[in-house]
Amino acid sequence: MTNTKKTLTKYFIWTFTISWILQIIGSYLAIQGNATGFRAFLSLAMFAPLLGALLAKAPLRDIGWKPKFKGNIRYILAALFLPAVFTILGAVLYFVIFPDRLDFTGKYVIATYGQEMMDQLAAAGLTLPMYLVVGTVQSVTLGPIINMFFALGEEAGWRGIMSPMLKEQLGRTKGLIVGGIIWGAWHWPSMILAGYEYGKGYWGDPFLGMALFCLATTVWGILLDYIYEKSHCIWIPSLAHGAMNAIATLPVMVLEPEYANQLTVGPAPMGIISLIPALVLCIWVLYIGNRNK
Repeated sequence: MTNTKKTLTKYFIWTFTISWILQIIGSYLAIQGNATGFRAFLSLAMFAPLLGALLAKAPLRDIGWKPKFKGNIRYILAALFLPAVFTILGAVLYFVIFPDRLDFTGKYVIATYGQEMMDQLAAAGLTLPMYLVVGTVQSVTLGPIINMFFALGEEAGWRGIMSPMLKEQLGRTKGLIVGGIIWGAWHWPSMILAGYEYGKGYWGDPFLGMALFCLATTVWGILLDYIYEKSHCIWIPSLAHGAMNAIATLPVMVLEPEYANQLTVGPAPMGIISLIPALVLCIWVLYIGNRNK
C-alpha cells in the first residue's frame, strides 16, 4: 500500500506538471488566435499520463498491451458504438426539452467556423444534415481508430495505472469517483484560459464548467473502466475514448448560435442535460459491479 501511494503521488506530479505546461502553452496560442497550435498542444498533452507513468516507474507492463479479440468482440463493439449512441440520445433529450434551439441551416457553423465551411460543404454536394450523417458514420468507423492512438496516451495512465491503484486504496466506487474528478481537473488549465469544452462568458464561468466537466469525466471514466476491467486490454477503452472524441462536437453544429454560451446545459455530451443517458448507464454499471463483487 505504501509503495502504491508513493508511485501514485509521483505519477500525479509528473502527469499534471507535463500536461499543464503543455496546456498553458496551447492556451496562449489559442488566445493569440492560433487554433491549430492549440489543438496540437492538447494532442501532445494526451500523452502526459503515459509519460508520467513511465517517469514514476509505474507497472505498465501488465496493463494489456497485446490486442485481444477473442472474447472481447462485444466490448469492442461497445467501445465503437456506445459513445455515439449516448451522444445522440443526450442531444435528442436536449432538443426535446429545448426544441426552439434546434437549427439545421448552419447558423452555428457559420458563426463558429465562418461561411467558408458551409461553402466547402456545398461544393462537396453536402447539406449540414448530410454532413452530420457522414460524421456520425465516421465516428463509429475510421474516427475511433485514428483517435485511439492519441487516447492511448491517456488511457494507459488513467485506466491502466491510476484507476487500479485508487480502487486498491479507496475501494471500487470511491476510487472510480475520485479518479473521474482527477481526470476532469487535469483539463482545467485549458478550460480556464482557453474556454475548452464550454467556451467563455457563460454563467458561472469558469467554476461551473470545471465542476460539470469533472462530473462528465467521472461518468465516462466509470464506463471506460468497466470496459477495461472486462476486456483486460488497454486498447479497447482507448478505442472508446477515441470514439467519444470523434462525435462529441457534432450535436453543437445544429444549435442556434445565440445559445453558444450555454453549452454547460447541452447538447454536446458534456452538458448537464445531454449527460443524463450516460449517467443512467453509469449508475447501472456501478450497481451491477458492486453486486457482483
